[in-house]
This record gives sequence, structure tokens and C-alpha cells, in this order.
Amino acid sequence: MHTGTGRTRRFGIAIGAAIAAAFGAGLVTAQLTSLAQPAAQVTARTVTARGALAESERATIALFEAAAPSVVQVVGLAPFGADYAPIEAGSGFIWDNQGHVVTNNHVVNAPEIAVRMPRGEMIRGRVVGRAPQYDLAVVRLARPPNAPPLALGSSGDLRVGQAVFAIGNPFGLDNTLTAGIVSALQRRLPAPGGREISEVIQTDAAINPGNSGGPLLDSAGRVIGVNTAIFSPSGANAGVGFAIPIDTVARVAPQLIRDGRAATPGIGVVVATEADAARLGVEGVLIWQTAPGAPAARAGLRGTNPPIGQLGDVIIEANGRPVRRFADLAREIERVGVGGRIPLVLQRGQQTVRVTVGVEDLGR
Repeated sequence: MHTGTGRTRRFGIAIGAAIAAAFGAGLVTAQLTSLAQPAAQVTARTVTARGALAESERATIALFEAAAPSVVQVVGLAPFGADYAPIEAGSGFIWDNQGHVVTNNHVVNAPEIAVRMPRGEMIRGRVVGRAPQYDLAVVRLARPPNAPPLALGSSGDLRVGQAVFAIGNPFGLDNTLTAGIVSALQRRLPAPGGREISEVIQTDAAINPGNSGGPLLDSAGRVIGVNTAIFSPSGANAGVGFAIPIDTVARVAPQLIRDGRAATPGIGVVVATEADAARLGVEGVLIWQTAPGAPAARAGLRGTNPPIGQLGDVIIEANGRPVRRFADLAREIERVGVGGRIPLVLQRGQQTVRVTVGVEDLGR
């Protein structure tokens, strides 16, 4: 069967060639047209003058520049072959002109300690004193640093809402400044032995791992606390940080430098747990026993006598303040301090008894 004459086929080929040629020419024309379009106009941008910094900004900058040289990174070292390798890091600050650095107790658990200065210089150090009950420690540098000690303030007159600044090394990022306010006062943090660190400062200034041991400053650049912990399920800053009050630090640090330890003020009692006291229907601190020869025993305080079912004295007030648990009692004893005398109110059976007890250092 024929599909067409040779002339028809040649005509079809010619038409196809013409279409292809036209299509190709269109592509070339489109490409040439595209290439021939003018370039996009680039407008030069000018820098807008900043103008003078706000007074609050200038104050913050001045505060940081004055304090930062005295804030250090405390590095824990462990043997690594013939050398040492860093295994943990925290922060600290220059305490005095003799090269003492204050930091947290939980920062200095490594076998060896070094301190990295803000300009990168590493100075070896040794721990001269630790106070786990306050989460404080002091490191003495092998040689005094070329940086002044930070000025100390007071934590006794702080107000909720006042500005605070934290300087430290979060996640190893040195010389980091964060700002916030005093969010709350008189918080408590758990400490070994059933005690608590009292009068703790709560702040929303960002505190992260690595900030531990660094200073919390007021707007005058004075140390008002030592950053120690955060409250966060994720372990990162959640706007709830805590600092040990400088009034506590100022009392404990000299003891660590002088004696290598901090006094543990006490009266020499062993008390029932809160759960046991609640089970027995006791409101207050139930004395389980008194240590022989300790101040409580000398003052006539009585312990519990299980064989005859006799409960011991229940301390319901100390130093004029209500006592509901052992941490309340310990706080008031610390306020009185070693060598002082603390007034107590006891519930002894159906009687209310008032007594004054001496406070001694029970840690020796």
C-alpha cells in the first residue's frame, strides 16, 4: 500500500525542516533576548549613624570591662598519657591579691586544677579549702594573677527587681555576660547532711553549665553572689538561676583559706526525719538523741526513749523564729554562729520550755 508519492514525502520533510528551523531560531532569539536584558540595579546602602549609646548601655559596658579581667575559667584536669587533659570546667573570680580564686565545690572534683585567665593564660592551682555544705571552694594559684580582686557587696539589702549581671564561661564560652534581675530572695538549695544553703538569690540572668562559680554582680559591679545552679528539666537555662549570697561567701571563704574547711555550727543533736516526725504527729524538730558532752546535752535537752515510749523534746522555735524542720533549725544556728548562744523553745510533753544553748563547731 502506498502512503504517498515521493513529492508529497519531500514536501512533508521540507515543512518539518522549516518548523524545526523556526523553533530553533525562536530559542536562539529567546536566549539572545534574555542575555540582552539590562542588569539589575544595585543600590548602594549607607550606614546609619548609631548616635550615642544609651546611659544604661554605657553603664553595662563599663561594668563588664571593669569586672571581666577578674573572672576566670576553672578547669579540671585528669592524667592523659604523659600529660593532663581537661575533663570539666566552671567559673571563678579573683578573691584577693594573694591569688585565691573563689568557685563552687562541685567545680573542683578533678585530680588537678588549672585556671584560665581571660586572655588565655593558664595558671596551675591547688584547692586549699572546700565547704560542701555551702557548695564553695577556694583555689590558690601558683602565682598571683595580673588582675585585681572583685569588689564585694552585700546580699542583706538586696531587693527583688534590682538589676544583676552574671559573668562566666557557659559551655566553655569564656567572658560571657548575661543580665537580668533579682527574681526572688531567701530561696533554699539542698546541701549534704540534710542541711540547706539558705538565703539563696534567685535570678533570671542566664546561668548555664560552666557558669558555676562565677560572680553575680549588682549594678555597681560588686559581687553579691556566686552562681551555683539552675532549675531546668533540660539542663539549659530556663530563666531560673540561683546564687549563693555573698554574705555567706564572705564568712566562709576566709575560713577555707585559713583552715582548709568551714566551721559547721551546731548544738549536738540527732533529729528524727520529717517523715518519722509526721508519722508520730509531731510538728517541729523532734530530738532523737543528744551527743554526749555536746551543748544540747549540757543544756539539758532530752532525746527520745523508745523502750518506754517517751518522745524527746520538740524544737518549735529557734532564735525567735518558727522551726518546722531541721533545715530551719540549722539556718538559725548558722546565723548565731560558732561561739554564740541560741534561744530555743521546746515542747516537752505538755510543757513549753525555754532554754539557751551554746553553738560549737561540730565539724572538728
